[in-house]
Amino acid sequence: MGDEYTIRRMRRDEVELAIDWAAVEGWNPGLNDADCFYSADPRGFFIGLLDDEPIGCISAVAYGKTFGFLGLYIVRQEFRGRGFGMDLWREGMNYLRGRNVGLDGVILQQENYKKSGFELIHRSVRYRGNGADTGTFDPGIVPISEVPIDDLLRYDQLHFPGQRDSFLKKWIAQPNSVAFGFSGDEGLSGYGLLRRCRLGFKIGPLFAEDETIAESLFSALTGGVERGAPVFLDVPEPNLAALKLAERHGMEKTFETARMYIKGDPRMDMSEIFGVTTFELG
Repeated sequence: MGDEYTIRRMRRDEVELAIDWAAVEGWNPGLNDADCFYSADPRGFFIGLLDDEPIGCISAVAYGKTFGFLGLYIVRQEFRGRGFGMDLWREGMNYLRGRNVGLDGVILQQENYKKSGFELIHRSVRYRGNGADTGTFDPGIVPISEVPIDDLLRYDQLHFPGQRDSFLKKWIAQPNSVAFGFSGDEGLSGYGLLRRCRLGFKIGPLFAEDETIAESLFSALTGGVERGAPVFLDVPEPNLAALKLAERHGMEKTFETARMYIKGDPRMDMSEIFGVTTFELG
């Protein structure tokens, strides 16, 4: 490869390029993902250039001092098989050194990730359904803007292995999205967000203390989606109630990923995770 291949941190505008590449791969990113993702950790995005031409990327987002997540690991088709991707991988892993690192990898790459020290914890299933243009609102449903931000951040940390305050503040305020919390006698007991993507809409996250609350949030989030528009939900396979929720609404499996960690399972309560936030950032 010589000295013609270089890796450096992405500029904010270059994250848009990575999102475009993700769309080409069929990952169906959200319309505002670049802005939200970059806010999580502006130092955690790397681009590979061959003779100054962008050919690959990886995100290695650090959440606090103890957790990180790999995503957007892409080398353009015509440049694969020449080691460029491994150099990006090493750059990302070096940046996250010392942390427990997670990823949602395609099933076919699972064995390669194991060789790098990652352990399979569970699979996540992408479900696809259709908007119904109708929805019901449980009395506990409130717009996320009415939830005190400290309460939201505290609740989120019960369901995610790292602190992601900067990301979450941007995520819940993004254009072309709707987000609700569920407020009960004990305070916040669930929340979810639906955002517009290149194709249809994705729900993520969808966190809830039980199946009834998850159902209420799902109905509220999808209630405004035009009839027939695609709606996607990424469900961690160990949550059987979440799988049943998706299937009860006529959603079908379209894709699977392998959730893997390099320092073992962070032991989140999977029974309350009905939809992961994103496959790219965890």
